[in-house]
Amino acid sequence: MSLQAAIIGMGRWGRILVESIQGRNEAGLRFVAGSTGTPDKARDWAAAQGIRLHDSYEAALADPAVQAVVLATPHKLHAAQVEAAAAAGKHVFVEKPFTLDKASAAAAVEACRKAGVVLALGHNRRFLPAVAELKAMLADGRIGTLLHVEGQFSGPGAAAYKPGMWRADRSESPLGGMGGMGIHMIDMMVNLAGPIAEVTVASTARVLTNGLDDTTAMLCRFASGATGTFATLAYAPRCWRVALYGSEGWAELTDHEHLVYRPREGETVVRDFPKVDIERAELEAFAAAVAGGAAYPLPLDQAIHGVSVFETMIVSAASGGSHAVP
Repeated sequence: MSLQAAIIGMGRWGRILVESIQGRNEAGLRFVAGSTGTPDKARDWAAAQGIRLHDSYEAALADPAVQAVVLATPHKLHAAQVEAAAAAGKHVFVEKPFTLDKASAAAAVEACRKAGVVLALGHNRRFLPAVAELKAMLADGRIGTLLHVEGQFSGPGAAAYKPGMWRADRSESPLGGMGGMGIHMIDMMVNLAGPIAEVTVASTARVLTNGLDDTTAMLCRFASGATGTFATLAYAPRCWRVALYGSEGWAELTDHEHLVYRPREGETVVRDFPKVDIERAELEAFAAAVAGGAAYPLPLDQAIHGVSVFETMIVSAASGGSHAVP
């Protein structure tokens, strides 16, 4: 039996999540209901997907057919919506950023733990085969002692944010591209290199005039002692890149599939991985975890830590100084 879910939020990303998995009998998850802040815009699409459209989130939670919710809603709503789902006994898949401060992230995790429901966070790049290979390189010594990590996730999307759009609200999109793009790379760096202990951040608007920053850069120190640099640009050509530099070699992954490894001695290895539907993969992993299979591959302590890093980055950008990540 497929996990019966409600999609909460039917904007562009909510629709991408639904369409990645709906109608695939083997996927383990089926959307049967949902709600959105703009029901008139979503009515025809929901009907075509076989989704009952409820008039509120509360009504979707009260639907006895709904076993889980998938939250593709504004960032500031996540914490309360996760806790409400837990109180209703519904499993929760929540888009990133999980929440906007560590305290609310920890409270949401605790609410789900007490309710005995699965909580999954949508950092979809964890499902890239090339990322599994990077983790293997770190584990088997091909990188050696990890010295430094570089990350970049940029794109032009913020130029389209107009007044009145929730993403154009600086409280929803602090540090420019961090909420929509950069938080994914922070999770990637934590996934590969472990907890981040300290950050120094500069964030500014050089070209955007809609109230959002377009250039955000971070220098960090990991708990391991390795260093890291990261940037997210909200008005630039699209770029996704992560690189690991170690005592025995370096590896760079670009555009999700293209991996280059250069050892200290020997030949450079170039490998291209097949494209995968990472939205479908994360929802399938969520359904499997609910069914009692493998745990969702994003530990909840790392989900909380990612929020703590984001919150500390905001503090650092405002102060101009270095700050420890609590």
